[in-house]
Amino acid sequence: MPFATVNGIRLIYDIRGQGIPVLWIHGFPLGRWLWDPQVEALGDIARSIAVDLRGFGGSSVPEGPYMMDGYAADLRGLLDILGIDRAVLAGLSMGGYVAFAFYAAYPERVRGLILADTRHQADTPEARANRYAVIERIQAEGTRAAVEAFLPRLFGGTTQRERPELVETLRRKMMTNPAAGLIGALQAMAERPDRTGLLPSIQVPTLVIVGEEDAVTPPDVGRQMAEGIPHARLVVIPRAGHLANVEAPEAFNEAVRAFLQELVE
Repeated sequence: MPFATVNGIRLIYDIRGQGIPVLWIHGFPLGRWLWDPQVEALGDIARSIAVDLRGFGGSSVPEGPYMMDGYAADLRGLLDILGIDRAVLAGLSMGGYVAFAFYAAYPERVRGLILADTRHQADTPEARANRYAVIERIQAEGTRAAVEAFLPRLFGGTTQRERPELVETLRRKMMTNPAAGLIGALQAMAERPDRTGLLPSIQVPTLVIVGEEDAVTPPDVGRQMAEGIPHARLVVIPRAGHLANVEAPEAFNEAVRAFLQELVE
């Protein structure tokens, strides 16, 4: 399994396909496997790099606290090792927070942005307190506490009714993440900065995607992002929740393919 040593830690990644480099950044409490439907379907147009962030999957689990800037520095180091000067960053949920941090620090390395089911605002005081409450549960109960806390809100109602097997499959995969890495990620999310002021300065083509049934980052949040970024467009995916890329992969991939085709023309 490919890995790279970056900033003193080991990052596990997959690299497949040919074409424009796309760095796929997963959300919480997920892993690089989240992007399998995209890596497979877009292999003719995208050179896909899907990575387990520090603390997730097979990557190293260094001591925390973690920060979004740290995740971004890890990914820059990975691109350096792979010899990729500029890439499209595709981040879902927490992956979007990492993408914002990356663009803020290294805009010259970004060819385009795909922001899926994410938000630009910082946590409210209530949301921040909830993250620290989940940390306490993980410390007492392990990874299962994080999965139980987040799983019910990750999927739209349509998926929960019609595809319970998908929910169960992803639940099992989430359970493979180390508890310490999940604690670090929750700290990073709780302490992340507000990115509202960054939006007008984003000067690369941007695709904002959101599931119509997303209860975590509803379509109105995606609409605000798209309106705040100069070269952004919004795509709302029907019958999908917070994990739109796996709940409705055909529609998600169609939107991404059209976006990538414009970048390479």
